[in-house]
Amino acid sequence: MLNRVILIGRLTRDPELRYTPAGVAVTQFTLAVDRPFTSGGGEREADFIPVVTWRQLAETCANYLRKGRLAAVEGRIQVRNYENNEGKRVYVTEVIADNVRFLESNREGGAPREEGSYGGGNSGGGFGGGSNAGGGSYGGNSGGGSRSGQNQRNDNRDPFSDDGRPIDISEDDLPF
Repeated sequence: MLNRVILIGRLTRDPELRYTPAGVAVTQFTLAVDRPFTSGGGEREADFIPVVTWRQLAETCANYLRKGRLAAVEGRIQVRNYENNEGKRVYVTEVIADNVRFLESNREGGAPREEGSYGGGNSGGGFGGGSNAGGGSYGGNSGGGSRSGQNQRNDNRDPFSDDGRPIDISEDDLPF
């Protein structure tokens, strides 16, 4: 069975950071995701999808995401329910994100200067550098901090730009 979702959209408001009684960070925000078609009147419609992040990822999202920012979210869909004050059962469907990619740079300063990918979950995650030409991201350090701007720029160079010349690799570096 599989429960994975990938969304790209804009935040409808600033993320709300809270802490559980046990001190675990949790952030909630809503992502407006355009539908791939227009309505009968020719207008573009959107879905407003609630997103929840936990732990270090929650704090990172609260610090760097703002209303209107474009973000990609990867995670799973969760449906929970509770009984409200009137005794009525309420169902909530939301995306529990384990990876958030900031698709626009921060114009005010304070956030990473390049696009970044932040992973969460139990691994702690970390800054995944900038994006390469194919849209992917390079692996980041697991400590949660970002590398210097010089190292990020060097990681974006094409590793296959040696014009077909042989690559010098010792036998000890091969995994087989």
